[in-house]
Amino acid sequence: MADISKLTLRQARTRHMQLQRDIAQHDVAYYQNDAPTISDADYDALRQEYVALEARFPQLKTGMSLSEKVGAAPSPKFAKVRHAVPMLSLGNVFSDEEVFDFVARVRRFLGLGAEAPLAFTAEPKIDGLSCSLRYERGALVQAATRGDGFEGEDVTANVRTIAGVPHMLRGAVSDVIEVRGEVYMSHADFAALNARQAETGRTLYANPRNAAAGSLRQLDATITAGRGLKFFAYAWGEIAGASPASTQHGMLDFFRHAGMPTNPLVKLCASAQEMLAHYRFIEEKRAALGYDIDGVVYKVDDLALQARLGFVSRAPRWAVAHKFAAERATTVLRGIDIQVGRTGALTPVARLDPVTVGGVVVQNATLHNEDEIRRKDIRIGDTVVVQRAGDVIPQVVEVVVGRRPHGAKEYVFPDHCPVCGSAAVRETDESGATDVVRRCTGGLVCGAQAVERLKHFASRNAMDIEGLGDRQIELFHKEGLIKTPADIFTLAARNAAGEFDLEKWEGFGETSVRNLFAAIEAARRPPLNRFIYALGARRVGETNARRLARHFGTFEALRAVASRAVAESEERATINAIDGVGDVVAEAIADFFLEEHNERALDALLAQVSPQPMEAVASNSPVAGKTVVFTGSLERLTRDEAKAQADRFGAKVAGSVSKKTDLVVAGPGAGSKLAKAQELGIEVISEDEWFARTGQK
Repeated sequence: MADISKLTLRQARTRHMQLQRDIAQHDVAYYQNDAPTISDADYDALRQEYVALEARFPQLKTGMSLSEKVGAAPSPKFAKVRHAVPMLSLGNVFSDEEVFDFVARVRRFLGLGAEAPLAFTAEPKIDGLSCSLRYERGALVQAATRGDGFEGEDVTANVRTIAGVPHMLRGAVSDVIEVRGEVYMSHADFAALNARQAETGRTLYANPRNAAAGSLRQLDATITAGRGLKFFAYAWGEIAGASPASTQHGMLDFFRHAGMPTNPLVKLCASAQEMLAHYRFIEEKRAALGYDIDGVVYKVDDLALQARLGFVSRAPRWAVAHKFAAERATTVLRGIDIQVGRTGALTPVARLDPVTVGGVVVQNATLHNEDEIRRKDIRIGDTVVVQRAGDVIPQVVEVVVGRRPHGAKEYVFPDHCPVCGSAAVRETDESGATDVVRRCTGGLVCGAQAVERLKHFASRNAMDIEGLGDRQIELFHKEGLIKTPADIFTLAARNAAGEFDLEKWEGFGETSVRNLFAAIEAARRPPLNRFIYALGARRVGETNARRLARHFGTFEALRAVASRAVAESEERATINAIDGVGDVVAEAIADFFLEEHNERALDALLAQVSPQPMEAVASNSPVAGKTVVFTGSLERLTRDEAKAQADRFGAKVAGSVSKKTDLVVAGPGAGSKLAKAQELGIEVISEDEWFARTGQK
C-alpha cells in the first residue's frame, strides 16, 4: 500500500481510479466467473487502500464508489431476483487490537459504559457462496445468489438439489421468511470432483469455494446435484410479522429447529477477550473441520441493538469478520513421501490433511531435506503450520509441539532410493562441505530419474510439447514407448508402422493423437537455449542455458568444448569464464557432456531435432543491462513471453524486487512487489508503457 499521507489530491485521484478499475475486474472474476486472479489477502489489501484513500480524500467518494457496492452484477445466464432486503457485506479486521476497537466503537455508539453487559456471537466464516432462500408458508419457493447485494441470480432449481436444504420448514413459521447462509463444498467432495475433472480432461478447480460457486451456478441442475454441495444458515432477510427470536443466537436456534443446518461452533461471548479466545479455538480446529473457513464473524447478539447500530457504507456496524492470516494455516501431517527427482535428489514431501492456504487447497508441502526435518523435529502425526506465499511451493514452517501425539517417533531419512534400491548418498565437495541433498546413485537404472528427466524435457519452458504432459509421459514410459528423449520423436513413425495404435488407447482418440504428433513435429527446431535447458544437466537452469546459448551460438560449438572440458583444461576455463557461469556450473556442464551414456543419448536426439540459434540481443535497447521485474496479471503477454522479450532486449529478469531492481512492469492485481517498488522508489510502468519503451506496437 502506498503512503497515502504523502499523496497529493491529483495523485490520490489517479490511484483511486486505478484501484476502482482493478477491484471491479477482480469482482467480476470472483463473483461472476468463479475464477479469482489474485489471493483473498491481495484483494483485501486493495480494498483497504481504496477505503483509506476515500477517508483521507473524501471528495473521491461518489455514488459510484466501490465502497458503496457489494459483489458484482448477476450473470446474464440466470434470471434476476431482486432482494427484498439487501444482502450486504461485512467489514474486515485482521488483528486483536482491531477486535478491541470494534467492541469499543459499538459501546460508544450505543452509549454503553465499559462495565455494561454486551454479548456477541462468534462463528466460523464459511468460505463459500452467499445464498438467500425464500420460504412462503414454510415451503421453499425461491433461492438467489447475493449478486451485487441488491439483485442476484435465480438458482432455485440448483439449491433444491442440496441435500441439507429442507424443501419444507418444520414447525410454526412466518408466512414469509428468507433464510440466508453459505453454500460450500467439503474437502472430500472437492477432491472427488477434481479427480473426475482430471479424468475427463476438464479444468481443475482451484479451491472448494470456486468449486461450490461453479457448481451452484450450473445451467443444468442435474450437474449441481452430483457435486455434494452443503449449506449453513446464519442470517435472514425479509420476515413477515414478528421475528421468531430477539437475539442472534436465538434465531440460529429457530433455524435449527426448523430443519436448517447451522454451524455447531457458534459461541456466545461476553467480551473481546472471550471473542478472541474462541477465534483461537476455531483456528486450531480449522484443519480438522473438513471444509474451508477464512475467519471468524463477530455479531452483536441483541437484535434490538443491531437495529439501533444500523449500517455504514456497505457493511453493518454490529458485525465484523476477523480474517485469518491468508498465507498460513494449521493442519496435521499424516505421512512423509520421498520423491526422486530427475537429478536423483531425494526430496521429502509432507502428506497433509487438506487445508486452504492463500486461496489454494494444500495437501502436500515440501520439507526441503533431511537436515530441515531434523532441525524442526518433524514427526508423522504432528500438527504443523503450513505457509504459502504467492507462487511459492507450500512449506512446513513449524511444529505445534504441544499437540504432538503420544508415541510419535523421530523420522529416519532413508539411505537407499525408494524407487530402485540404489544407495542414496550425500556428496562432499573439494572443501569438505557435505551437500544438504541426498542423491540416488543409480542414475542409469533408476526409473524415477528417467521419467522425471522426460517430464522436464517436454515441459513448457523446455521443449514445450503440448499434449505430452506428466500423465502421458508416465503412461508411455510404463508401456515402453518412451525411454529416452529421442523416442518422443519416433512415436508417430512407430505408430504408423503398427507397433501400437494410440487411437485405441483409453483417453486417446483420433484428434488428440493427431494434435500430439503435430506438437512433437513442431518441436523439432527448438531455440538453442530451450534445448540446452531441456537436457536437464545439473545446475543448468533457464538463465545459464541462455548464457551458454548466447556465448556458443550453436549446439555443435558448445558440445565441442564441453566434451573436452576436463579439470584444468583450456576448455573448462572457457566455460568458467562465461559471465555468470563460474566453477561449479562449469564442472556440472563438463560432467554431463563427458558421460558416455549422455553422449549416446545426444547422438540419437540430434538425429531427430535441429536446435536453432537464439535471436540476437538488442544491445542498444533502452532496457539493455537493466534488471526488470514483472508483477500482476499481464494482459498482452504471458509471463514466459515477457521474460523472453526482456532477454531479447538485453534486460535481466528477476523474480523479486530489491535495491538492484531498475524497473517494475506492473499489471492488474500487482500486490507486494508493487508496494516494495514504491517503497524503494523504483520506476514502475504499465504493460503498455513497456511496449512503448521497447519500441513495440
